[in-house]
Amino acid sequence: MPAPRILEQSPTFEYRLAQEAISLRQQARGMPPGIRRTELLQKARQIDAAGEVNTWLTSPGLQPPI
Repeated sequence: MPAPRILEQSPTFEYRLAQEAISLRQQARGMPPGIRRTELLQKARQIDAAGEVNTWLTSPGLQPPI
């Protein structure tokens, strides 16, 4: 009889977004001011916004944004 399969749960979408934003901010922290650093920080803010939109869209009440 084959051994039972163990399914690993993948991290949630919100968790993956948060981790990516943290990673981008850490990369930016080690850089001197400039275009690349600004781009990394902007991308991190966009990811934060995407997480907020996703939370709103998946909420049971689906209230309009403030």
